[in-house]
Amino acid sequence: MHNLGIAITGSGSAVPETSLDNEALSKLVETSDEWIATRTGIRQRRLAHPSESLSLLAAKASRQAIASAGITAEDIDLILLATSTPDDLFGSACQIQAELGATKAVAFDLTAACSGFVFGLVTAAQYIRTGAYQNVLLIGADILSRCVDWQDRRTCVLFGDGAGAVVLQANQSDRLLGFTLKSDGSQNHYLNLAYQASSQELIPGVNIGQGKYQPITMNGKEVYRFAVQKVPEVIDKALFQANLTIEQIDWLLLHQANQRILDAVAQRLNIPNEKVISNLANYGNTSAASIPIALDEAVRQGKIKPNDIIAASGFGAGLTWGAAIFQWGR
Repeated sequence: MHNLGIAITGSGSAVPETSLDNEALSKLVETSDEWIATRTGIRQRRLAHPSESLSLLAAKASRQAIASAGITAEDIDLILLATSTPDDLFGSACQIQAELGATKAVAFDLTAACSGFVFGLVTAAQYIRTGAYQNVLLIGADILSRCVDWQDRRTCVLFGDGAGAVVLQANQSDRLLGFTLKSDGSQNHYLNLAYQASSQELIPGVNIGQGKYQPITMNGKEVYRFAVQKVPEVIDKALFQANLTIEQIDWLLLHQANQRILDAVAQRLNIPNEKVISNLANYGNTSAASIPIALDEAVRQGKIKPNDIIAASGFGAGLTWGAAIFQWGR
């Protein structure tokens, strides 16, 4: 008898040592703690030192997740790294595989910005449900401090660095109860980390474009509007698929982008504040890492207990958004 369901059996997280609070940030750009906190809910963020690589941060979170799942690195069949900021543009998942000694695992990167963890969760589930793999390590990790214009006060106040990981295992009962994923490239221009090339003539008539990535640009108003409208909708769809009502949800676990978004989504869904998981005051927006870091913290604090039903939703650049309804533990 094959176990063709999935369970999320372990979690882990890691953030850099260095912390930058709003007070310190206001020495860098014209802003204040009060301004940032009231508009975003963010009080501080963690920033990776130049010597801290994404791979090492991700490996640290992964070791915790592997340990809490009660397996070893050798048991892992697949490593999925959701990131927009790899150490190497060819991908960083293989470096993490080597770092962990997960010799059996195939490893690759998956890029879906702030939706990356939810997209990765659904992707991992497909490999397990088809019977292809039994043990999957899913990591969400980003070092956005590499990509922020630290003179642009509209964006530099928002982002932070970190990594979170979970282990998914084949299980007799399927704990991923429903999901819905969406993309809309027609709104891509609202949030970008764009490559800008300048033309270079190699020989007469042969031109190529070489350059580098520009810092993050964002239309905050439009991204806010998009999230508040689309996220409740996609959670509703996933709940319908799971055959559950909103009242049956124990925790709302949203991508930690902005406290105002969390509040507005919870309000639209009629979810009381005590069911909303929020830790962005301490970390800011860590992109693909935000959901698994918040999940891991809530599990370690004893808030999320085995069998609790979680509605998770990621949303961000692409534009992409998605929701997954799952039960914690076996």
